Amino acid sequence: MALLDSIRQKAKSNKKRIVLPEGNEERILKAAEIILKEDIAQPVILTDDEKTHKKYDLSGVEIINPCTSPKLGEYADTLFELRKHKGVTRQQAEDIIKSPLYYGAMMVKVGDADGMVAGSVYTTGDVLRPAFQIVKTAPGISVVSSCFIMEVPTCTLGDDGVFLFADCAVNIQPTAEELAEIAVSSARTARSLVDMDPKVAMLSFSTKGSGKHELVDKVVQAVKLAKKMDPDLKLDGELQADAALVESVGRLKSPDSSVAGQANVLIFPDLQSGNIGYKLVQRLAGAEAIGPITQGLAKPINDLSRGCSTEDVVNVVAITAVQAQQMQ
Repeated sequence: MALLDSIRQKAKSNKKRIVLPEGNEERILKAAEIILKEDIAQPVILTDDEKTHKKYDLSGVEIINPCTSPKLGEYADTLFELRKHKGVTRQQAEDIIKSPLYYGAMMVKVGDADGMVAGSVYTTGDVLRPAFQIVKTAPGISVVSSCFIMEVPTCTLGDDGVFLFADCAVNIQPTAEELAEIAVSSARTARSLVDMDPKVAMLSFSTKGSGKHELVDKVVQAVKLAKKMDPDLKLDGELQADAALVESVGRLKSPDSSVAGQANVLIFPDLQSGNIGYKLVQRLAGAEAIGPITQGLAKPINDLSRGCSTEDVVNVVAITAVQAQQMQ
């Protein structure tokens, strides 16, 4: 939890406007009350229910009904320009923008909010769709991915027990090009959220040619592409997990590597291995799994679990605020 406390303190140092589109949900309203009280961010709530939010002390919080907002027409015009090549009409754009998720994403797009957090009610697909269509990806990045910050107790590996795992929630079978972008995005996340000096390992069942398979070839190609994208990044692969993490094994299996045995950012070759990997560490090692954190977007939009707690919402808002600080 020390890491989450640090992220909250960062968020407080430069408060950001974070829009919460699920303003009819009790957990969101409770979280907004805490966020306001602890001065973590400036929450903006979207709701069409004027009574619900009156149960909470939200004085000072901007509350917007997208359907009656004076910015509805302006946002609809912008959405129409963004989507007319897909056959969206101006009237359809106005209907779409009344959706809280689309309205919230447009607030982020035009700078009326610095980030968005949703997913306590809506599915991941629902949350990410307007993000893809409106906010789009960061310069030089074509794939949106996710990561988990893993805080492993009594562990000396990685960054004193802190790691970043990717991609564990979005891309099922990434190509070599997508793996390379995921690696670069993950290194940026590690720097911005954890103040980590990223040492990125591209994982495989093979270390430096010990195994032969097209799946290994994909990781090898991804390493080459990632190094072209960011030549200064400490990145290596393909590496088995023990070679990436354990210094003695790293020296034995890849003696010339600057990452082997020291990795703190682990890039899994596909979603199956990433999702299984983070859950094993979480359950068997008692690790705190912070995430999923969305990365690769031009501005931060993060997805909650529908089973999230109020505390989870507060933490994800803090993470989103810190991401927004780094994107200034």
